[in-house]
Amino acid sequence: MKPVRFHAEAELEMIDAAVWYESQHPHLGKRFLASVQDALNRIALNPDLYPIVDGDVRRCLVKTFPFGILFRVCPDFFAVMAVMHLHRDPDYWKNRVFEHPRGP
Repeated sequence: MKPVRFHAEAELEMIDAAVWYESQHPHLGKRFLASVQDALNRIALNPDLYPIVDGDVRRCLVKTFPFGILFRVCPDFFAVMAVMHLHRDPDYWKNRVFEHPRGP
């Protein structure tokens, strides 16, 4: 399976959401992160299952929580562009550039 790499801002979105959920109820942040991991596992199994939302960016919904994972399928990995709350402006992430890490 291809590894998943997060855009720095997408990772911060995920962490901020987990912290907020944890502040609302004990263990809810951990449940959020588990739901995100479940979505990432589903992406890894069949990325083409998810609809294209812009160019080559696809969206996988996170179960139980109002979030979507916006990702690109790259040759060697999946690039997570946003961990987006579904009530946000749907275009806020479009200026993000994913820096491809240099390989050996």
